[in-house]
Amino acid sequence: MEGLEAPHRAVSLSAQLVSSLRAHIAAGRWPVGTRIPPESVLVQELQVSRNTLREALRALVHLGLLEARAGDGTYVRASNELESVLVRRATSAPSEDVFELRAILEEYAAGLAAVRRTSHDLAELRRLLGCAEEADRTGDMETIAAVDGDFHRALVRASGNELLTEVYEYLGSALTSALGALTWNAEAAAEHARLHAQLVDAVEARDETGARSMAASVVQVTRHTAARGEV
Repeated sequence: MEGLEAPHRAVSLSAQLVSSLRAHIAAGRWPVGTRIPPESVLVQELQVSRNTLREALRALVHLGLLEARAGDGTYVRASNELESVLVRRATSAPSEDVFELRAILEEYAAGLAAVRRTSHDLAELRRLLGCAEEADRTGDMETIAAVDGDFHRALVRASGNELLTEVYEYLGSALTSALGALTWNAEAAAEHARLHAQLVDAVEARDETGARSMAASVVQVTRHTAARGEV
């Protein structure tokens, strides 16, 4: 109706705090997986009441950005709501579905990377191959899985597709986490490393078909070894 204005509602202190903390998490000042400071520290630093802080933290837990662990504190679970939803969905899906999704994303990204990669992209992939070799020598699967995740995220970034890169950044930990849970097997690990090297060679040669084939093969090796319970 003409001349009718909606009332102005003041934003609550807890809502302002939610917005502030969300921005803090999104900026990476509290990285995913880390424990946030205790309530006593945050209350003093933010100059808010304990009830206001708890209300804001509960809202962030509900959004999936934080996870409260009884007796251990509160941890950052995701950097934003989209990541929270995608990771939660991927981690609850059957492993076969996860491997199929990873194959689709990485195969297509590898083809784009072969066409669009820059010299910087190539140098980063070569650097990460070296890191993977060092990780292999340790035999520590958590380290190997972390480096493998870095490599595949770099490959997807080299595709030049920002939306694909963003989605994969959110899903990456869930898609590559299976590797860290497997048992070390030197023969399969050597095959895994060989395929990674051939994948980078194909990207360097701008061989789109070869890059897609190698990316699919990398996922297939992990898929088969996961089915055997070893890598």
